[in-house]
Amino acid sequence: MRNRATTPLSKAKIRQSWSKYNLYNLHRYRQPPTATRTFFQQKWAAKSISRAYHGEQIRESQWTRMFSRRLRSVVPMNPRTLAQDDGSAISAGRGSGLGKSRPAPRTPYTQMTFAPMERRLDVAIFRALLASSTRQARQFVVHGAVTVNGKKMRVPGYLLNPGDLFQVEPERVMFATGAPKNKAERREGRLAKKASAEQKAGDETSETSKEETKSEELTEKEEGEKAKESLKDLLTKAKTIMSREKTVLPAKRKQELRSFQKSVRSVLSKSATSTILTDSLETQFSELLGRLKAKVTAPKTKGEQKRPASNQESSETSGNAASDQLREAFDKATEDPESVDTSQLSQEEVGILKQALAQMRDNPIDSSKPYATPWRPRDYMNAFAFVPRYLEVHHKICAAVYLRHPVARPGFSEVPSPFGDSIQTPAFAWYLRRR
Repeated sequence: MRNRATTPLSKAKIRQSWSKYNLYNLHRYRQPPTATRTFFQQKWAAKSISRAYHGEQIRESQWTRMFSRRLRSVVPMNPRTLAQDDGSAISAGRGSGLGKSRPAPRTPYTQMTFAPMERRLDVAIFRALLASSTRQARQFVVHGAVTVNGKKMRVPGYLLNPGDLFQVEPERVMFATGAPKNKAERREGRLAKKASAEQKAGDETSETSKEETKSEELTEKEEGEKAKESLKDLLTKAKTIMSREKTVLPAKRKQELRSFQKSVRSVLSKSATSTILTDSLETQFSELLGRLKAKVTAPKTKGEQKRPASNQESSETSGNAASDQLREAFDKATEDPESVDTSQLSQEEVGILKQALAQMRDNPIDSSKPYATPWRPRDYMNAFAFVPRYLEVHHKICAAVYLRHPVARPGFSEVPSPFGDSIQTPAFAWYLRRR
């Protein structure tokens, strides 16, 4: 729904929304007076009032192109009654006043004025209770959260055909139809988000330090391998000199070359890997010991301190007569289900505990969600919670099938509308004249 500041209380408009302001406008709506108005003024007022509800998110020129003067309707015929009655009873009393029966209810044809609007994808999503307003349904479609027959659809004005299956992302539907968070829940979510960001930053710094130490070890190893290769080259050169110039070299130079070869062999035979390995193990052990000490001495965050309180609130909702032992058992069960001692609880309290644990398992507390957890329906939803006959909705997977086009039947119309014939008939006459 649009901002309530754009809808003054003197001329309140009714929208396709679950807002409490819209519910208030619907409650205080009164039919406009028509005694002193011309027929043109009556049609104009009816058109403006009905268009504020039916498709106020689209342009008037777009709707006039969609308008059709052919109003869909059906006549229900019971085959058993048709087979038993051949019309002889009515024909025998014709003209004599016999055989008069109760008149059939009238078919509200003009209630089908805005029936083409029900084919739109955004309106169908709102009718299927998958969004809290048509504008929110339009936003879901534009953001790519809706699929039609398995393919992503980003056009809110897509006209559905009979048999089309449309589906909305369940997370979006839970946000749209779930109750919003209060101040305490929003604060808890911010604290949990801040703690997760700090933990992520600490993990990144530890990873970078590990990468730096690893790169330093690799550089040291490469330098050692390079030094070893240079020593091997010098040793080969000394061997070639001794073999080629054995007769030319004096005895003193030969002695120096032999001592050089001996020293190089002794250096190559010594392995420094054992000392490096022991040093790295000692550093890793010291880092691990420091982390463990920091984890033990670190105080709990505020979000962690409030977690048992929220669990306690959910346990209080499961039963007002729950004892302190039941609350303690519930708190222990949320932390470790196997360590629960139910010997001190009564049979009724054990049943309450099992029900509360099942509810926590199916609908847990999650501060990262944008809606209130455990999930509960949005307020003021029950006044608008109905599904038209032309839709088949499966709320567990947030999907619906557009079965057929809406039709008018004797006594009622399948197009949901808060207005009666006194508004719909002049509006139909307005668009009929405009065509």
